[in-house]
Amino acid sequence: MHPDSAHGPAADCPFGLRRDLPRWRQLVTPAWIAGLVAGTPVVAAPAGAWRLFEVGYGDASAFAAGHVSGAGYLDTAQLEHGPLWNKVPDAMLERLLLGHGIRHDVTVVLYGRNPLAAARAAHLLLYAGVADVRLLDGGFAAWVRSGRPLERGAPRSWPAATAFGAAFPARPDYLFDMDDTRALLARADGALVSTRTWNEFIGKTSGYSYIAAKGDIPGALWGRAGDDDDVHSMTEFHDAAGRMKPSAEIAALWRAAGIDGAGLNVFYCGTGWRASLAFFYAWLMGWERIAVYDGGWCEWSRDAANPVLCRISDPPSPSPAPRSAVPPRRSSAAPRPGAACRRP
Repeated sequence: MHPDSAHGPAADCPFGLRRDLPRWRQLVTPAWIAGLVAGTPVVAAPAGAWRLFEVGYGDASAFAAGHVSGAGYLDTAQLEHGPLWNKVPDAMLERLLLGHGIRHDVTVVLYGRNPLAAARAAHLLLYAGVADVRLLDGGFAAWVRSGRPLERGAPRSWPAATAFGAAFPARPDYLFDMDDTRALLARADGALVSTRTWNEFIGKTSGYSYIAAKGDIPGALWGRAGDDDDVHSMTEFHDAAGRMKPSAEIAALWRAAGIDGAGLNVFYCGTGWRASLAFFYAWLMGWERIAVYDGGWCEWSRDAANPVLCRISDPPSPSPAPRSAVPPRRSSAAPRPGAACRRP
């Protein structure tokens, strides 16, 4: 039996696709991508044209040394920009997609050496209005573990598209700015969900060399992240092989924190990558009212008008889940009174 066919609740599903997910077609496996690239029949095949991309940050040399056959390359530096690492303006994002031959009706399949980079791109593609976005479960590491060959050399390119073919962005509700987030905190039907580490959430650390402020946003719920203070990972959402845990386990984690799919849930982290993965997993699980606060803690903490909360007197974190290795990213409870937070 091929290892792809024996993973979790979808063991009886061709290519190991995850039938525990309402949007099971959107989380794919190495076997599925290999079949797609080879031109052999695959379940849930794209309805029309498709594009395959590796997504990374400054990883062009690693890509050239070995990548999934037939893949193009997307650098997140084209999708977001400093110092806040927010999404580039819509006109720039649309030009980027068209330059890669991406219209609203083109299936886009993504993977990353860091799955969070691919999730960042996936969220922005859904925001833009690409109707069929797929993500490789476990990322590049899953492809390598499957024993399939790597291709060397330059990324594949496609003819540029002349028009997106639909309103752009088609799903602006998938992205919150700071004003939206301030308004959300006053709403009874919405939750702001922090996908930062426990020590970031309580204000023990900012998590980033380029973010000075410690603390978090008052009123936010802790939606879990990496269990090891690693801001480059989301280990509590992944099994030991780095693949998405069963949806019931993720839903239970969130439910214990008062987070469910009935209301509006807006995910945020330091600058957007971890929040994008939480968003994509919630989307796979069929949650409809979801978004990412693009600026995250990086933006929120720089505005002196925004309240900041430290929870450093709170009890210790729950027992961590098993750790799974994730490649590095770019460079690198009730509140208690009297806790001091440090701003930039």
